Amino acid sequence: MMPFEKCPVCGGELAKKDVEKIVRGGADTAVLTVPAEVCLHCGERLYSQETVRRFEEVREKLDRRETKGMAEIGRSFKVA
Repeated sequence: MMPFEKCPVCGGELAKKDVEKIVRGGADTAVLTVPAEVCLHCGERLYSQETVRRFEEVREKLDRRETKGMAEIGRSFKVA
């Protein structure tokens, strides 16, 4: 259960949705599909503590380059 009934940013209505979140660690990124409460007015996303812990675990694995079990989906480039 989320601690907010309304969006803490704008007061808008929240709806449960599955969203994609990009997590960066070191030079790598991972895309996760996770549940979130999303504000229907401003788009603010609220994540459960469990989901935030998952972000942290994935970030730490990326920092250590432990990508076993992660599917490679492409390459990223920075344009100067």
